[in-house]
Amino acid sequence: MREKSFKEAIPVVLKKKVKDLPSSPGVYLMKDSSDRVIYVGKAKNLKNRVRSYFQNTKAHSQKIKKLKANVNDFQLILTDTEFEAFMLECKLIKEIKPIFNKKMKNPTSYTYIRFHKRNTHWTIDLSNTIEKDGSLYFGPYPSKHVVEKALQGMKEFLKIDCCNPNKGTPCLNYSLGLCIGICFNEDSCKQYNEQLKKMVDFLQGTNSEVLQKLTQKMIDASNNFDFEIAAKYRDTLDAIQSLIYKEKVIEFTEANKNIALIEYIEDAALKLFLIKGNNVIFREKYQIDEENSEQLVEKIKANIFTYFKSLSNHSSIEITKDEIDDAQIIYSYLNSSSCKHVVIDEKWLEFENQKSIDSSIRNTLLN
Repeated sequence: MREKSFKEAIPVVLKKKVKDLPSSPGVYLMKDSSDRVIYVGKAKNLKNRVRSYFQNTKAHSQKIKKLKANVNDFQLILTDTEFEAFMLECKLIKEIKPIFNKKMKNPTSYTYIRFHKRNTHWTIDLSNTIEKDGSLYFGPYPSKHVVEKALQGMKEFLKIDCCNPNKGTPCLNYSLGLCIGICFNEDSCKQYNEQLKKMVDFLQGTNSEVLQKLTQKMIDASNNFDFEIAAKYRDTLDAIQSLIYKEKVIEFTEANKNIALIEYIEDAALKLFLIKGNNVIFREKYQIDEENSEQLVEKIKANIFTYFKSLSNHSSIEITKDEIDDAQIIYSYLNSSSCKHVVIDEKWLEFENQKSIDSSIRNTLLN
């Protein structure tokens, strides 16, 4: 008996739902035969995205093929903007924890880099939590594997990859040129701490020497046709760049900025979002009419004053593992071409400085 293709196996009701999909942004929830949500996704165009799952193609990954084999129905939640779809997807994945969504499902799997003082020298390790132990922490990072790869590459490059510290005899890595000798030579402690300080400065964004020299080593290895070594440096650099990006997200969000974001929905409408730190505190849709553009500016300005003035706070915040995904979505979207945004200075919220907000709305958000 001929085995049915996935397309043939789709129930008639589901075929009609696929055919009648809207082209708007939103979130889709894939369900199995028990009506259990097994996957949550988002799309700028639901029609194009969801329909792609129900097409026979060899380009589908094994994960998608397995997901397709278990899909019996799907549910849509429409949003006005792609930004709202991103944020809603994140929220639903955390709440539902679908079996086919690995990212954003388990905040406890996030990890921190910890620099800790031990006797005369500093040590570096990983931690799942932040303790009040006088250590210096970076993170949280969603992938422990990426963190380990980045740290290992930096340790080897800085020659601080000691596998047997303070034991009185040279370790194996010392003989391989990966350790400066802290394992047996007390005089190397100062040099070791200086190298570790370079890692701290790098993660804090104040020293790019490690990145520059690793990049040059990758280029040199490639020019010498040592492609295996070049690939190793490339993988290390990719992991390091991932850490840098996460630190930028955290630094930006913890500054607790006042952000006004506008996303154009169609030719005659836009949506305003007011964001404080990593929280969307206000959203409203406006119809665009050139004849009342002054009214539009005044409405937006009034909401900026109302919401940010009541939350006026110069202090920074701390991003936890439960909040890092929201923070990353906001940061990534602000740096995309999908929206326009402006950071509202606290000083602008004073009545005598309101012209600064007026100018930002006209020149940045509505231009």
